[in-house]
Amino acid sequence: MAARTGAVRSGASRAGAPTRAKAAAIPQLAWNEVRPAPVVLITGPETVLAERASGMLRDFLRSEDPALEVSDLEADDYRRGELLTLASPSLFGEPRLIRVGAVERASDDFLIDALEYLEQTAESTTLVLRHAGGQRGKKLLDAIRAGVGGGVEIVCAELKKDVEKQDFAAAEFRAAGRSIHPRALRALVAAFADDLAELSAASRQLIADAPGEITEAVVARYYGGRVETNAFAVADAAIAGRHGEALIALRHALESGADPVPMVAAFAMKVRTMAKVSGVRGGGPQVASSLGLAPWQVDRARRDLAGWTDEGLQRAIESLAATDAAVKGAERDPVFALERLVAVIAARGRTVS
Repeated sequence: MAARTGAVRSGASRAGAPTRAKAAAIPQLAWNEVRPAPVVLITGPETVLAERASGMLRDFLRSEDPALEVSDLEADDYRRGELLTLASPSLFGEPRLIRVGAVERASDDFLIDALEYLEQTAESTTLVLRHAGGQRGKKLLDAIRAGVGGGVEIVCAELKKDVEKQDFAAAEFRAAGRSIHPRALRALVAAFADDLAELSAASRQLIADAPGEITEAVVARYYGGRVETNAFAVADAAIAGRHGEALIALRHALESGADPVPMVAAFAMKVRTMAKVSGVRGGGPQVASSLGLAPWQVDRARRDLAGWTDEGLQRAIESLAATDAAVKGAERDPVFALERLVAVIAARGRTVS
């Protein structure tokens, strides 16, 4: 089938792309690059990405032939012969998609049948194997990666960086034919950075309920409580010189139960990174490595430094030290100390009244 040579894409960048160092004889692709093959091995701990990849593959195969038969098995509750029975030719020759979950907990019977199936895969059948990690089934995985059965591997690694999560969320909107403003995307990811499933659900709610372009105001209306309690959102607004916005976000965060100590820590992390980058010229990974930073951190700090002077950075760092002491008991009113810090940062370290 000609369609089996093309990737099924969502339009996203290589979010969660595989970083496996060990060479494999089959293609190892990111979740959003899933494509049909006789055997599709989906590995890695990120369940949401695995579900997306499997769903995209199903939709693609069904668009090729609406008569697609879909069958689901669980490898840990498997009876001998089930796979071979499902893959056997049907009377009318409909294409088949067989999805097998929990391969990391597979029974001996499943592993025996799966290894046998690899030696002679069924025509017009796509076998999807979901393996979340661990050593169980290693012989089967090694055989697939060696090229037995003509498969591909979809690696669903955990998304740890904000930019990866932003790519994922952007793909959700792009796949639905919707647009989201960059600042709204950052706010959404900041609100749900700890849980990819929640981020996906929040994105889909906005797609379903919010008409037009998704702006920062729309995100705030739906998820304002979560967005504004994020310490980095407060710091970003202050560093950009948006004093009123930063102050409102700070008060909302504190009213929602945010602890002043990590609020100061968020400011400190960003301002110290700016100070590190301010005296360095050039770019590229080598400069970032010499500073102990990632390249994206250097780029972000340079954008944040617009309008700042060395003297302003020095005053901001001094104010950070004083505020840190204040919120840890040196002053009676930690909230006033935080508001004072926001004013200093928003003025880019210039003297404020």
